[in-house]
Amino acid sequence: MENFLYESMLCVKPEVHVYRIPPRASNRGYRAADWKLDEPAWSGRMKITAKGKMAYIKLEDKNTGELFAQAPVEQYPGCVVEAVTDSSRYFVIRIEDGNGRHAFIGLGFADRGDSFDFNVALQDHFKWVKQEGELAKLEASQSAAPKLDLSFKEGQTIKISIGNIKKKDAGGAKQRPMAGGLLPPPPGAKAGGILPPPGGAQTVPLAQANTAPLLDFGSPVPAPQPSSDVWGDFTSAGSNSSTDAVKSGWVQFS
Repeated sequence: MENFLYESMLCVKPEVHVYRIPPRASNRGYRAADWKLDEPAWSGRMKITAKGKMAYIKLEDKNTGELFAQAPVEQYPGCVVEAVTDSSRYFVIRIEDGNGRHAFIGLGFADRGDSFDFNVALQDHFKWVKQEGELAKLEASQSAAPKLDLSFKEGQTIKISIGNIKKKDAGGAKQRPMAGGLLPPPPGAKAGGILPPPGGAQTVPLAQANTAPLLDFGSPVPAPQPSSDVWGDFTSAGSNSSTDAVKSGWVQFS
């Protein structure tokens, strides 16, 4: 099955160095200071490829592409790739020859950015492997569980009860005009009365005012008779103006 998987490229670095390392003296880890860093055993190109769940660290000749060594990685972090304790640019990797034999070598990068890319490429790949495994387990558990049948059986009905429906607020509706076309009283006016005149002017009581022409809509108002004296209203205006205002029902403002 793995022979049919595609091989993808995860990381390429054009120049890395390989070192011979002494045996580990204790369980404290490897130290790059114990290596001969100025005398690398080999220099070339490094590639990290992925095929299925496996990752491969390949060391190749930078000119011919000939494979120098290869390290199959099943998990990371793990025993195949181990960082040194005194630097972030050097690692110890376990290489295999394909016949079951393996050896540990030192791998170094000239730049810290290259070693960072190397580390992140392996982390991202095995993070994806972990997510794929969890997703496969979830799909397997869902397929094994009995499926819930929520379909309607023949003749089965459903009843929906909708309650607590609030009616629309009628307070926002426009106020309808009064019958007969009369406008509502202004704000602050007392019901059934007339606004008090300013300056202490006298007002005519509502009972004495002649409101018949205003409120009697049934009987026609007789038309005024023309007077023979055309200038009579003007000649008497100076002497009887206040009296005429009270009799006519109008308020005079001075």
